[in-house]
Amino acid sequence: MAVEELQSIIKRCQILEEQDFKEEDFGLFQLAGQRCLDEGHIDQLFEIIQNEKNKVIVKNMGWNLVGPVVRCLLWNDKEDDKRKYYFLMLDLLVELCNPKELLLGLLELIEEPSGKQISPVILLLLRPLQTVIQKLRHNRAYSVGLALSTLWSQLSVLPVPYTQGQMQADEYGLCQCCEALVEFTKPFVEEVTGDKENSVENEKLKDELLKFCFKSLKCPLLTAQFLEPPEQADTDPLRRFAAEIIGFLSAIGYPFPKVIFNHGRKKKTWDYLEFEEEEDKQLSDSMASLAYLVFVQGISIDQLPMVLSPSYLLQFNMGHIEVLLQRTEESVLSKGLDLLENSLLRTEDSSLLHQCLEIKSFLTVPQAIYVTILFIPLEHLTNGLQAHSWSPFSIWYSFSQRALRQTSCKTQTGEGSLHVVNAE
Repeated sequence: MAVEELQSIIKRCQILEEQDFKEEDFGLFQLAGQRCLDEGHIDQLFEIIQNEKNKVIVKNMGWNLVGPVVRCLLWNDKEDDKRKYYFLMLDLLVELCNPKELLLGLLELIEEPSGKQISPVILLLLRPLQTVIQKLRHNRAYSVGLALSTLWSQLSVLPVPYTQGQMQADEYGLCQCCEALVEFTKPFVEEVTGDKENSVENEKLKDELLKFCFKSLKCPLLTAQFLEPPEQADTDPLRRFAAEIIGFLSAIGYPFPKVIFNHGRKKKTWDYLEFEEEEDKQLSDSMASLAYLVFVQGISIDQLPMVLSPSYLLQFNMGHIEVLLQRTEESVLSKGLDLLENSLLRTEDSSLLHQCLEIKSFLTVPQAIYVTILFIPLEHLTNGLQAHSWSPFSIWYSFSQRALRQTSCKTQTGEGSLHVVNAE
């Protein structure tokens, strides 16, 4: 009955011009197609959609069937013999339907689920979504940005796994989604790098990818814990995701040294005004996360100039350390302590100039560590920060003493270097 009803609707629409299709026709087509799926007439529905005579109708109305087909794939048993027909149907609709309508329909489907249903929908729709965007002739950069923003918004609500066991279980599918999102993004990164003319549309696409990279540095990478020891790094999906994001930055013309050393400067070394205006509000967490990934995890650290002194890197990282220590999540606090420890271990005693004490972060960071010691239970610090070779207290004490000793520095005549005078 449902098949005959759908054929009747199609027969009536075949004599109409494309612009004469009414909203009622769209609704009747969707209802009849839905009933065909509900009653199990998937093979007959597939033949109707595949029929060349129905090409114009399917192009304009077929996108309404994507939602029902996707729900069938999500709800039916994975061993159901009909699944292959559902996949064929989805691929056929992506091939034949209006890409603009398909894009909006797919993004609505991605926005619908919550909790554990988010990742199955994203994993199912990333490939069709990528295909649809690549078919668009106009406003592709806007469409890529809209898709990445929608995907990131959904992924940002998923819990971030902290232990190796949680990563392997991947209960909410975040790790799988991150890996799939990298594959989704790669063609658009390659499109940017392959455009030698730097067209206006290419610049817009580059901007959208840049936004996505900064969002990813903040979530999930800011709160993500990375596997130890280092030899397990290759098996860590979130660390691989971090490496890909940093690689994307370099590929689209924003290598991390250019981006990260720009942070906090009055004179900018890169020319993206929107990020400059929002830097203090939006980028602090992303930049701090990037600094941790580079200096502590060592991701792409070989891109840094060799001439940078340890004291300069310490001064540079203090602002990022301050941002991390202002957060309340243990995983983020741990990163702040890791970054401070890493920076201190690179720095020789008596190598800091007394002018460092005029930098706000050199005063606020020891205070932040002191507050951390006072207000976070010791067992939490012990359990949550096991990777530290120094305890939070010893880091705070060492840094504070080093800073205090610098107040007794005196300038050596003619050389401009500083000697440290012991407090004794």
